[in-house]
This record gives sequence, structure tokens and C-alpha cells, in this order.
Amino acid sequence: MARRVRKAVFPVGGMGTRFLPATKAMPKEMLPVVDKPLIQYAVEEAAAAGCEHFIFVTGRGKNALEDHFDHNPELERTLKERGKFDLVEAVTSWMPKSGQMSYTRQTEPLGLGHAVWCARDLVEDEPFAVLLPDDLILAKTPCLKQMVAAHTELGGHVVAVTDVPREHTKRYGILDVEHDNGRVAKAKGLVEKPDPAVAPSTLSIIGRYILHPAVFDVLDKKEKGAGGEIQLTDAISQTIGMVPFHGLRFDGQRFDCGDKVGWLEANIAFALEREDTGDAVREALAKYKF
Repeated sequence: MARRVRKAVFPVGGMGTRFLPATKAMPKEMLPVVDKPLIQYAVEEAAAAGCEHFIFVTGRGKNALEDHFDHNPELERTLKERGKFDLVEAVTSWMPKSGQMSYTRQTEPLGLGHAVWCARDLVEDEPFAVLLPDDLILAKTPCLKQMVAAHTELGGHVVAVTDVPREHTKRYGILDVEHDNGRVAKAKGLVEKPDPAVAPSTLSIIGRYILHPAVFDVLDKKEKGAGGEIQLTDAISQTIGMVPFHGLRFDGQRFDCGDKVGWLEANIAFALEREDTGDAVREALAKYKF
């Protein structure tokens, strides 16, 4: 049985240029979906999967993100004085406890692999999760919790995967599949953003990973790949053969919230699922002719 996944890494150093000017002074991870920022959804997903240590790899201008995971005594006191205890619960109940959060800086934008490498001393020698807050997943069982269950049985690296149109393979890390039972695919290789004509499959990694610490040995070399960046997929690929590597087709719907339309769609989908907003949103949408 594989070791338990206790630590989750959140690479949140990006500038969010696709959402300018909204992200000029606000981290893109603080963009709300209904009434919660993207980073809160990611942390809640990690906590639901059993993670106990939350590691944020930040950059300049991310103070609002750190403040979000801290108490605001003035706000909480005012809410209590006004008898709004439901709102006190809303702003405090999900927060990790003191000592469960760590922050480290990625001082140069050298890619996702480099961001994960920046967390190496906090992760140490144990399996860990990586969650990209831009990828928001609507699921009855949280995606990472599904992955942890698979990792307990399979060990090694486990990534969340989904099939994409072949013409889109150049946007993703694509698995070279050895065996596929329809839910779990064992991979013999991994290619970052291949041309559709030579892509080994259409099975694409999305922003959820459970990784064996052996990946740090490769990331230590700081080898640059696609786009001149240190690619996490390249490091994973170099450990295949030493470490088992599987892709899990998760149950749920993924929204690319790094894209304006994807973020808008996520707001609609999550609002429709909620009892307090679902009916009102359906009524509002009915006013528009498509």
C-alpha cells in the first residue's frame, strides 16, 4: 500500500494576464466562482482528500491570497455583534489551522516544474499532491479524493486525465498509453504539447497530480523544455520506468478558469448546483435568447 498523501502544493505565482485588467492588483486565484475564490475551492478539495499541509508557491502581488487564509478580527467581531453568525461560519469554517499552511516564493517565472521544485524542502521525501486552481472540477466526490483512492492501490505518480479532441493535443501533456481499462490508463511515456499528427494518444493531463518525490531529482537539473520553461511533465516522463505512472479518468466536469469563457461557464454551473442560487439563475438565464 502506498504512503498517505498528506501534503498539497498550489503553484500560484502566475500573473493572470488573460484576465487583465481585473488581475492588475488582484491575484487570478482570487477570482470568485459564485462567492468563493478559486484558491479556496482548491484548498477545500485537498482537505477533503485528507491533506493536512498546504504549501503555496507564490510570487509578487499575492498578499491578498495569504490574507484570505488568515483571520480578520475586525470583520468577525462586526458580524458577531450584528448577529450574523452564519456569515462568521462562512468566513472561518473552511480555514486550515495554524501551522498547516506554508508559503515559499518562486522569484523567477520559469515554468510549472520550477514552481513545484520550489516546494521541495517543504514536501521532503513523501508523495504529494499538486493542484492548479485554474482547473476547477465540479464532482460529487472531489477529484483529488478519487485520485488518492487510486494512488493507495497503484502508488507512484497518478494524474487526472481526460480525452481531448486530437487537434487540441498541442495544448496539453499527453499520455503514451501502455494499457487502458477505461478508467485507469497505465502510461509508458508522456509528451508535452505534441503536434496532433504525432500525438501518442488524446489522453490529456489536467491540473491535478499526485507525485512520487523522485520527480525532484529530475527537477533539480533545471532542464528547459517546451516554451523554454522547466516542464513538470518532462520531469514526470523521465521517472517512468523507475516509478509507476497512471492516469485516472475522474468522475466530474472540469472548467478551465484560466480562460474567460471557462470561468463564466464555471460560475453558471456551480450556481445552478446550489440550493440558494439555482432557481434564481435559471430564471435569469431564461431572459436571454441563444
